[in-house]
Amino acid sequence: MHKKIAICPGCHTKIQCEGESGQKVKVDCLNCGRTGSIIFKSEFKELDFYPLNEPFAYAKVLKNMDTLEKYYKVIEPYLSDDEQKTLNFVWETLLKTFNMRLDELDSKKIENYLTEQVEQVISSYEIELEDLSKRKILYYIKRESLGFGKIDPLMRDPHLEDISCDGSGVSIFLYHRKYGSVRSNVEFKDEEDLSYFVIRLAQKCGKHISIAEPMLDATMPDGSRIQMTLSNEITTKGSTFTIRKFRADPFTPPDLVALNTVSSEILAYMWLAVENRVNALIAGGTASGKTTILNALSLFIPREAKIVSIEETREINLPHPNWIPGVSRSGFGEVVANKMVGEIDMYDLMKAALRQRPEYIIVGEIRGKEAYVLFQAMATGHATYSTVHADSAKSLIHRLEGKPIEIPRVMLQSLDIVSIHITTRVKGKRVRRCKQIIEIIDIDPTTKEILTNEVFRWDPIEDKFIYTGKSYILEGIRASWDLTKEEITKEIRNRTEILEWMRDNDIRTYQEVAKAVSRYSENPDDFLKKMRHPEPKKKKDKNKDKKGSESKKKKTEKFVEESPELGNNISVDQKELQETPVIQSEEKQEGDKPESDVELDDKINAFKDMESIDNETAVLLYDNGFTSVDNLNNVSQKELIKIKGIKRKTAKKIIKELNDNISVELSQASDEGGDRGVT
Repeated sequence: MHKKIAICPGCHTKIQCEGESGQKVKVDCLNCGRTGSIIFKSEFKELDFYPLNEPFAYAKVLKNMDTLEKYYKVIEPYLSDDEQKTLNFVWETLLKTFNMRLDELDSKKIENYLTEQVEQVISSYEIELEDLSKRKILYYIKRESLGFGKIDPLMRDPHLEDISCDGSGVSIFLYHRKYGSVRSNVEFKDEEDLSYFVIRLAQKCGKHISIAEPMLDATMPDGSRIQMTLSNEITTKGSTFTIRKFRADPFTPPDLVALNTVSSEILAYMWLAVENRVNALIAGGTASGKTTILNALSLFIPREAKIVSIEETREINLPHPNWIPGVSRSGFGEVVANKMVGEIDMYDLMKAALRQRPEYIIVGEIRGKEAYVLFQAMATGHATYSTVHADSAKSLIHRLEGKPIEIPRVMLQSLDIVSIHITTRVKGKRVRRCKQIIEIIDIDPTTKEILTNEVFRWDPIEDKFIYTGKSYILEGIRASWDLTKEEITKEIRNRTEILEWMRDNDIRTYQEVAKAVSRYSENPDDFLKKMRHPEPKKKKDKNKDKKGSESKKKKTEKFVEESPELGNNISVDQKELQETPVIQSEEKQEGDKPESDVELDDKINAFKDMESIDNETAVLLYDNGFTSVDNLNNVSQKELIKIKGIKRKTAKKIIKELNDNISVELSQASDEGGDRGVT
């Protein structure tokens, strides 16, 4: 017998039901009375189910047990024919009556303004609508005007890395962080609709795309990177777009250690190198995590240092106050000397950066003549960091020396460290790993070969990182700091300990990590002392709470005494009764078990079937209103983390166990809503 949860397409109520594989089960909604049916399909296995825009949009990941293909299903509210006609009418009326641009309004007031305008149209034309229908219509109008239209639920999914539309009549493919490449049920069936959508996306990015210039790279309002083509001028299937989504909460060094992308020793080594302005290049293939590593390493830059970043599309995000982010732009008008009038490319930005007297220069990716200026900056003493496409030290040198970069070999000795990253599989799971850390030592005067030293390497069999035992960079830092070998080794160990402490204590946001790095740089001994011997937490004053409870009780008794005309039977509104805290009597009957013991047993037993919940976590959950496992069915990971005392790892384990235990299926009517919207 399989347990599933159906979601009513009308009122979005969740209904539990059971059935055998292949069985069709009738479902009745107790809230709105709607009836429907769900089929317990035997050929599909549900892998995951979670909300995207609750209570309107959900994601369901399925696996075909015959073909082993994975599917990503977007489920949105079902619209009847009458609701669809009303939606189209309201949308067309709004387009005619809008007298201002939505992007000119304050972001906090846009939704309220749009809601008022929709209600005004409904009221003016005396359209009779149920409250539920109105909510669904509002959802689709906000999705089209404020969101990203048909792909808005996909843009809200934090688990997606890539969204790829290959043309009209083709399902949009996604790259899921957990399930890899999956086919979705979202598609553009008509080329005209897709071309119109691509033009709208370009406008949202503040760019222009046309038949004259049918290809565009841009940055979306949420920071994601998009590449798009228009019509069938250069892509024969029609318009296309590929969105590279970036996490709203980027990975930091403790995250990378937790994921085993790099070891804490490698990051401690890089921390010391960045602090001492050692030049480095992050090399790797597509989607190997180059920009992620670059962002994480930038947190080791001293807070007061002046930084200039140079990119084609914004990807670098720093918490430093003295930071100038530079972005190239396309030109306009005629072409003069192989360059369009008004165009500012990365080469121009690099030359301008050298005049801004930066201590650190960060380049998003080097692929052309800007690399020559970057190496000139290295040679003149500027600390520079960048990414480049190459899968080994040998291929990196060939790429730098070949066209179109063409760096002379003699200049390559200005580069100090090369970090090589790969995407691979470990135990059947797709992961990112730092393959090698290589130091560029010098050029052999006789053979002209570049001399390198491997400092760290990844062992794919054991899935761990190995230190080779020799580092010329650390030797140089030791000499400049006038330290002994034991002291430089101790410094690396201290920084390794700090990174592991941040990982274990869930200190992982940009602000928290940057703050910890800054405090250690300012006073290492004091920071290490506080880290190793934290101050004990202040205990809550029980007497104070008791006094407060007694005073509250006295106030209540006083109210009853001063209101004799009400008598003993005080009439209270039901809603008010629910919101009024009940003061428990402090008297106990003889023979009763102590209240604290009874409560503790109840709290622990409420979650005894959950392996991910220990006794301490059970008490915390119970005290915060979650009195049974059923109460946790609708809770999100973010809500669990907000409970003081529950760590991110624990919350993640709880949600995973809940998802594994409860398989969720939605009614067929709800599934049909995936392609509904403004037409």
